[in-house]
Amino acid sequence: MKFSLEWLKYFLDTDASAADIAAALNRIGHEVEGIEDPAERLAGFRVAKVLTAAPHPDADKLQVLSVDTGDGNPLQVVCGAPNARAGMKGVLGLPGAVVPANGMELRKSAIRGVESNGMMCSVRELELGDEHDGIIELPDDAPVGTSFAEYHDASPVFDVAITPNRPDCMGVYGIARDLAAAGVGTFKPIEIPAIEASFACPVEIRTDDPEGCPAFYGRTIRGVSNGASPEWMQRRLIAAGQRPISAIVDITNYVMLAFGRPAHAYDLAKLTGAVVARRARNGEQVEALNEKTYTLDETMTVIADDAGVHDVAGIMGGEHSGVTEGTTDVLLEVAYFDPERIGVTGRKLGLASDARTRFERGVDPAFLDDGLALLTSLIQRICGGEASEVVRAGQPPVEPKVVAFEPALTRDLGGIDVAEDEQRRILTALEFSVGSDWQVTCPPRRHDIEGPADLVEEVVRIHGLDNVASVALPRADGVAKPTATPLQQTERKLRRAAAARGLNEAVTWSFLPAAEAAHFGDGAQLWALDNPISEDMKVMRPSLLPGLVMAARRNANRGADASRLFEIGRRYFRATDGSSDEKPTLGFVLAGERTPRGWANGKAQGFDAYDAKAEVTALLEAAGAPVANLMVMGEAGEQFHPGQSATLRLGPKTVLARFGALHPNTLKALDIDGPVVAGEIFLDAIPAKRGGGGFARAAYAPPALQAVTRDFAFLVPAGLAAGDLVKAVRGADKKSIVDARVFDVFAGQGVPEGKKSVAVEVILQPGEKTFTDEEIKAISDSIVASAAKQGAELRG
Repeated sequence: MKFSLEWLKYFLDTDASAADIAAALNRIGHEVEGIEDPAERLAGFRVAKVLTAAPHPDADKLQVLSVDTGDGNPLQVVCGAPNARAGMKGVLGLPGAVVPANGMELRKSAIRGVESNGMMCSVRELELGDEHDGIIELPDDAPVGTSFAEYHDASPVFDVAITPNRPDCMGVYGIARDLAAAGVGTFKPIEIPAIEASFACPVEIRTDDPEGCPAFYGRTIRGVSNGASPEWMQRRLIAAGQRPISAIVDITNYVMLAFGRPAHAYDLAKLTGAVVARRARNGEQVEALNEKTYTLDETMTVIADDAGVHDVAGIMGGEHSGVTEGTTDVLLEVAYFDPERIGVTGRKLGLASDARTRFERGVDPAFLDDGLALLTSLIQRICGGEASEVVRAGQPPVEPKVVAFEPALTRDLGGIDVAEDEQRRILTALEFSVGSDWQVTCPPRRHDIEGPADLVEEVVRIHGLDNVASVALPRADGVAKPTATPLQQTERKLRRAAAARGLNEAVTWSFLPAAEAAHFGDGAQLWALDNPISEDMKVMRPSLLPGLVMAARRNANRGADASRLFEIGRRYFRATDGSSDEKPTLGFVLAGERTPRGWANGKAQGFDAYDAKAEVTALLEAAGAPVANLMVMGEAGEQFHPGQSATLRLGPKTVLARFGALHPNTLKALDIDGPVVAGEIFLDAIPAKRGGGGFARAAYAPPALQAVTRDFAFLVPAGLAAGDLVKAVRGADKKSIVDARVFDVFAGQGVPEGKKSVAVEVILQPGEKTFTDEEIKAISDSIVASAAKQGAELRG
């Protein structure tokens, strides 16, 4: 929420500086996210008077002005504004000043051959409004030479984050009350005007939905003149980030921002019959003020007349019943809407507004009459008109809550000693009624107060959160017990291993566009958000790969030759019972150049499926998976290139990882040039270690005897995976064979058609004594026999 210091001082009598007020706000729990000083943006702009105005010699639409800046040395300025003329006063930007609207630094320059020493400015250029047809015209009494920031009463603007439980501070009035209670000045309560009613309200007002709209108050004002709002009001609205529209609209926005009380004004001439708060009918539609049409259902509360719906209650008014410059009679609506119903409706429609923010947090139910009186008074003062009697339909929930409080709780729960008299003063300053027996009556606007602990929070907050001492939690003696879960420990190992292998960790969004999510969904039920941040973040990711590929694409678009990215995160699916199903996963993407071009290797080399397999295998080993027992099988998914991808499994059904080159259709869907290889490791599928494992490695005990190496060349079917052959060879004698690896694969001349030659190196490790020739021969025969079961035969 934004507000200016000048606006705050309207409700708070204080001499505190902006910095002191910001410190106090932080101290009492209202985080100040920033302070913007318009005076800094307006530095270099002065009140100036045009002495003479003559046509530019080489441009029909330009004039050459002589401008008095108050120092006795008139400046020559070239200006194209149609209203520039001798005798007027305006705002001159001097050389060196920066125009707020576009960041342009003004300089002394020649325009069509005529020297210009600055610029006469428009309202839009100084970001004071939307008017830009001419330069600013100041009153005749504007002091020439004065800084425009000083003349304009430019005031610092606070940007404060209001927590959801404090709707009473969603207006400047509530902020002032809190600051006064904290000792930063004196609170200035607003005087509620007495409105003299001139006639009975000609419109029937009622609520037919007491659950959604317990109270609906209204009155009409006839004979208004809806022009521009006063300069002081526009200045405060602009500081709060609101664009001035017209006097009546600005007044409703002003009351909302000042007092946290949303309201709405209808053009009476556009209404037909009774104005009613009711439930919408299924399929009813309304065109809101944002010029979008919304389809309603029977759970939503609306404001309607005999002709149809005019307002999504508590969220946004309708386009066709809003006030315009030609409006002469208005109907003012001030209502109390159920916060829960407002929140549900807003989420269903995807419709956000300042009014919704306040209503769904809970506005003050006791401020209906006062809010209506303030609105009426401002409209009559600015726009004129006669007011009708007030029509009150329903009853707001104003029954006060009484909480039994014990001052000692402040020390017990808040950890700070505050004198009882000070506690009573704080609560009274916040407009709680404190009885002699410490029975505390809460004002109706404080929906957040549910019990004594909430009152402790109020006392501690206003006393100052900075005054709460930091106390260390008790800690047991000795070495701290490990707190990381086995999964967290595995993730830490994988994170270090991936980084050590040259991969860069990325953190991508957990949301994807619907098309990309469906492409990687493999037919599973996905979670789609009803109210996403944007359409590009609509579906929760079923895979980490799309986000990583899109990150690699952004890198490539910015000139990166290669991307080696990994991420550890969660994939999201709908379980069969509709509950959330999150699966921990490691994903990685290798894109671009594996090795750059150079004299030693020639052209740049890209990544291939074997690079992906190497990463998957190494990371699985780091995670403690039984890599030697894994089976290489196909079916990595339609996102991968067939023949250039595979899965690693423990048995036919337990998939630990998938890897390979991405399919051209996947690359096209993600708009990236290939080849790109990727992989995913499914951490939840990795079997846990038996026996709980331990922190220390087993003692290193090198074998006493030298290992024996033997090579075998087999003719195998061309379609046999080399890994299957190696696995068979390893299993021939598990006691003696400690390792086996493929060192050559050949097909061609000398090898029968449909066959290939695979050469395997086998390492035999003797135990207590060296192998005899007979023992080596027996092991070799077992190897050949085991390989034969895979269709292999020893080459002659």
